[in-house]
Amino acid sequence: MSRDVETQPRTYQHGPDSVPHDGIPRGRIERFTWDASGIYPGTTRTVQVFVPAQYDPAEPAALMVFQDGGLYLDPGLDMRAGTVFDNLIAEGAMPVTIGVFVDPGQPGNRNAEYDPADSRYGEFLLHEILPAVRERFGLAITDDPDQRAICGGSSGGNCAFTVAWEHPDAFRRVLAFVASFAQIPGGNPYPSLIRSTPAKPLRVFLQANRFDLNHDEAELNWYSNNLLVDAALAERGYDHRLVLGDGGHSPNHGGVILPDALRWLWRP
Repeated sequence: MSRDVETQPRTYQHGPDSVPHDGIPRGRIERFTWDASGIYPGTTRTVQVFVPAQYDPAEPAALMVFQDGGLYLDPGLDMRAGTVFDNLIAEGAMPVTIGVFVDPGQPGNRNAEYDPADSRYGEFLLHEILPAVRERFGLAITDDPDQRAICGGSSGGNCAFTVAWEHPDAFRRVLAFVASFAQIPGGNPYPSLIRSTPAKPLRVFLQANRFDLNHDEAELNWYSNNLLVDAALAERGYDHRLVLGDGGHSPNHGGVILPDALRWLWRP
C-alpha cells in the first residue's frame, strides 16, 4: 500500500483567531526610534508598542517583548500579533498584555544582537528599551516575571530563550519559532547547560519545522538543534512544549499556531 510522503515544505492556512472580527476592541500602536543605545552604540531601530483596548493604567499590564518586531505586527505577514492579541485578550485567553515589538539595530546588527548566548541583549531590553517605553508613554507594566514573556523567530527565537535563561528574574515565559540555536557562536550550549544547571522557573514553547535549514545534515542542523534543546528541557522537568511542522525556515507555521501558542504560554 502506498502513502503520500511530504518531501517539500508545506504552507499552512491561518484560522479565525488571526483575522479581525467586528465587535472586538482593537488596541493602539505607538512608535518611536531608539538611537541612543550605550550597549549597541551607533545603531538605530524602530520600537512599536501595542497597548490593548482593555488597558487600565491603574492595573499594571502583563508584558510580551518580540524581536524582529515589525514582522510580528504587520497584518499582511504571517504572525499578525496585534490581531491575535485583540482576539485572545477579548476572549480572556491571555491577560491584558502590552506588546513591545523591537526591530534589530541598523545598520546590519541583527545577528550580533540575537545570536550570542550571553546577557547583553537582555540588559539592552531591561536597561534601555523598557525604561524608554515606560517614560515615553507612561505605561504601567508589571514587574512580576511570571507575567512577562519574550518571543522571537529564527535568531530572534534563540535570543528569546537566551534572555529568559540569563534573566529569569525578569522574563519567565518563552516563545521561540524555528530558533537558530545551530548558529550560536561557538556552538549551541543549551542542551548541556540545561542538563547541568539547576532548573530555572521558565515556561518554554518551541516550534520547529522538519524542512528547516540543513535539516538532513550532520552539522549546523536547525531542526535537530531545536529537538536537542527540547529533549534537555524534558529531562530536567521544565514546563515546556514542542510543536513540529512540515514547513521550512519560515514564519508561516509559527504564525498559524501563534494563537494556540499564546493560549498555552499564558495559561494559569
